[in-house]
Amino acid sequence: MSRIDNSATGRMAGAGFDIWDIFLEKSESLSISFEDNRVDKVQSGSDEGIGLRGTKNGRTFYGFTNNISSAKSVADTITGAARSNADFTYSELKPLILNPVKIMPDTVSAAVKTALLKEVNDIIRSNNPEIRQVNASYLEKIQDVEIINNNGVLVRDRRVYTSFIIFVIAARGGRIETAHAVISGHAGFEVLEKSAVISRAKDAAGLAVSMLDTDRKIAGEMPVVLSSTAGGTMIHEAVGHSLEADLVQKDMSEYKGRMGQKVSSPLITVIDDATLTNKRGSFSFDDEGTPAQKTVLIENGILKNFMYDRETAAKDNTQSTGNGRRESYRFRPIPRMRNTMIAPGTGRPDALLKDTKSGIFVKRMGGGQVNTVTGEFIFEVKEGYLIENGEVTVPVRNATLMGKGADVINSIDAVCDDIGFDVGTCGKDGQGVPVSDAQPTLRIPRLLVGSK
Repeated sequence: MSRIDNSATGRMAGAGFDIWDIFLEKSESLSISFEDNRVDKVQSGSDEGIGLRGTKNGRTFYGFTNNISSAKSVADTITGAARSNADFTYSELKPLILNPVKIMPDTVSAAVKTALLKEVNDIIRSNNPEIRQVNASYLEKIQDVEIINNNGVLVRDRRVYTSFIIFVIAARGGRIETAHAVISGHAGFEVLEKSAVISRAKDAAGLAVSMLDTDRKIAGEMPVVLSSTAGGTMIHEAVGHSLEADLVQKDMSEYKGRMGQKVSSPLITVIDDATLTNKRGSFSFDDEGTPAQKTVLIENGILKNFMYDRETAAKDNTQSTGNGRRESYRFRPIPRMRNTMIAPGTGRPDALLKDTKSGIFVKRMGGGQVNTVTGEFIFEVKEGYLIENGEVTVPVRNATLMGKGADVINSIDAVCDDIGFDVGTCGKDGQGVPVSDAQPTLRIPRLLVGSK
């Protein structure tokens, strides 16, 4: 039995919408921040509300409230005080994709969570005297959603997100370097296995300290080997957003009108997949009630699909790819990435490096910017090294990668058989959703490298 008011569904069903859905959400969250050798902040909260969306003649009507009992009046408002209260029947669709949780985070005491934060802080500071600041944060969110849509479908999904974020600052003289690490998944407290958390924390601290010794700067066009440890930041930013259907339909994507055409090197296959177990961008159903699925966007260089929600799919007379996502009931769903990646190839990373006589080896990426219309981007290299005579040698400082997404994926001439994931929260249209991205080690034969 649904908790959604039958009179609200009746009004939505009788309003003549082309597409409609009702999204009910209840969430519990906790964050603990450890800074300056002490617990700095503890925040917990709960939220509950309902959002109603209808589309008609190319227009979208959306309303929400945090008072579930007033759903009927919100329905009246967005339907223009609907003239009919149609009978509406639905059946519950059970999920085929599950993200099992071994340890619910709310069953673990705050003392245990705080102890892990303190241990990470103490280990980083004791091993690295040049570390000036450590900020370690723990976050959890348990989100229960219930969705009814005009297809007569009721779905329920529980999403459990657990995260650990480490940020460190190292200093020597007047020079300051920073590094961070994030562990997160659509999973319970088990994702924070202590040895893995401590290892990632030590890596971040070691990177910040090692950059204090780095003065070498490089610039110019050169081969770039992107390690799998860099995650899929480039594919997410430089290519992924341009494959979201709403941007394509708004003429804000360089891929508009290119379906079925060659858009990349034949070595490249790009996938967006919500079915990967316990990845941060995974779920059983999207926020419109569409089951999770795997979507091949580019296959062996050929553009095969865009990322659709139900509204953009209707405009293109196609089916949703399960990419309708929203931050909460306060937002209408829009096409968003989930777990976006370049599929592994067949090469070996060590052989690729030996085959690259000079250039830059990018081990970790930083932030960046991209223009989805032109595909032009600039990304920071957080950890990079010179390649000399097929060997990784000295670290480089303040390097940036500049280019155009389409040019880059067209020029890639080697894709290896490994893969590495990164996680984050992707922002678009003022709302953020959990995602992950991934790539294998690959080589871009020529790319402009700058220096800040």
